[in-house]
Amino acid sequence: MKKINLGITGCMGRMGQQLIKSSKVNHNFKLKTLTENKLINKRFNGIKPELNTEIAFKKTDVIIDFTIPNCTLEMLKIAAKLKKKVVIGTTGFTKKEEKLIKKYSKKIPILKAGNMSLGVNLLMYLTEIASKSLNSRYLTKVFEVHHKHKKDYPSGTALMLGRGIADGKSKDFNKLIGKKFLNKKSFPYGKKINFNSIRKGEIIGEHEVKFSSGKEIISLNHEAFDRALYSDGALTAAKWLFSKKPGLYSMRDLLNFS
Repeated sequence: MKKINLGITGCMGRMGQQLIKSSKVNHNFKLKTLTENKLINKRFNGIKPELNTEIAFKKTDVIIDFTIPNCTLEMLKIAAKLKKKVVIGTTGFTKKEEKLIKKYSKKIPILKAGNMSLGVNLLMYLTEIASKSLNSRYLTKVFEVHHKHKKDYPSGTALMLGRGIADGKSKDFNKLIGKKFLNKKSFPYGKKINFNSIRKGEIIGEHEVKFSSGKEIISLNHEAFDRALYSDGALTAAKWLFSKKPGLYSMRDLLNFS
């Protein structure tokens, strides 16, 4: 099989650096382009980082993006013009930005996921099933822990899980969002979905969904130990997306969950 020419944005970030390492040992890809928001006098795998430009991305087949929303949208504008496929792992988009991504997906294939882990996407699927199965007496809340460097909260994964709860009940997630706590030792259940985010140390990622009737508690959780979990998932997504037509896809499409 011909190798897929790969571009990685935000190459100096934690996930950018991990993607460089993972792509080096993944025989499906040939790393062609690295970009950052400022010029850096370094080379990674013999490649010097560039700014997000048409020249930089012209060499690629698929671009993997773990940056911040405004950088993602800057890259998407170029990718759509060049007809490049894009995997988005960036989180924290506004409703307006989400609409823009959907608009770009009419021109190019985009796979967007708040988390690239197989286990986390299975957790979301199980969350949806549990939410659908349990009656309205069961209140819910979502808890997550990440490293101290992570800026957005709740995490994209926590919001994914909240959406799974809403989808299970066939309700509008935006109307079910409750309170968003940061660094609280404990937090309450509510009629809406409450979130608590902890930022400390170098923790890669922990997520937990809880359902409570007042008489019992059902917990679903996932803990990540190695950042390569996410980069491997992103590369799997890039390989899968390579043969797809324009559209907005998710890890659920890749994993073929019904």
